[in-house]
Amino acid sequence: MARPQLLAVLFMVLSMISYQISASFAKQLFLHLDPLSVTILRLCFASVIIFLMFRSWHILKRLSFLKWRDLLCYSAALCLMNVLFYLSLGELPQGIAVGLEFIGPLGLALLSIQKRSDYIWVGLAILGIALMVPWPQALQGNFSIFGAVCALTAGLCWAFYIYFGQKVVQQNIGMHALTIAISLSAISLLPIGLYQNAQALLNVQYWPQALAIAVLATAIPYALDLQALKRLSKLSYGTLSSLSPALAALTGFILLGETIAFWQWIALGCVMLASIGVTMRSKSS
Repeated sequence: MARPQLLAVLFMVLSMISYQISASFAKQLFLHLDPLSVTILRLCFASVIIFLMFRSWHILKRLSFLKWRDLLCYSAALCLMNVLFYLSLGELPQGIAVGLEFIGPLGLALLSIQKRSDYIWVGLAILGIALMVPWPQALQGNFSIFGAVCALTAGLCWAFYIYFGQKVVQQNIGMHALTIAISLSAISLLPIGLYQNAQALLNVQYWPQALAIAVLATAIPYALDLQALKRLSKLSYGTLSSLSPALAALTGFILLGETIAFWQWIALGCVMLASIGVTMRSKSS
């Protein structure tokens, strides 16, 4: 592998690690704030970071010319995805939450299968979901079904985020679309958060932690991803993205002391293999 490609792989791995560290930090903040408040603080800080990072004041004069239907759907998907993922993160080990959420974009890719042999990836994805849930604990009430539903629904929102993101790309506004989506998400959630728990949101004691989470989940990953995408093919990018559930589990173990059962590691492996298989298939078709 050439040096530029190795550097790109390093950028992408660091991007995923940064995002998973931010998720671990967010989960630690759940000890003091509820998941919705953490989500709102992260989105508020992230909107400012992204606005400055991509110089999005240039898009202000074009706002009246944009196709707002797709932009609003894109923004709603991003908003719900973030809220639901943090709700699931408060109930499940980080690796399981990310693994279940990953089913969303994987499912979107599987919907386009054309060959009978591609159903092996469907089978692996279904097997992954089935093994990810510790059924004895679930039947005894020791596993959060609510958390699992939130993670899977977050994955569904992730799929809609990708779908409408592809439509938004056609408007040729670049990363400004992300600025709009994050800003609208923050603005729409802020009144709800203030009504539900204004004391938590206005407690400046937790703002530095929320800012760190926003930087780790937004500024660093997007900057690194942009550098990686300049040097990697879509095939390589998609394949490397499949490492996310394993990195989430590893980060949760190191930073939070969360352990994952053997069969759940097998489940994460099935999901990652299915994702790699779908990526390889889309390249060859």
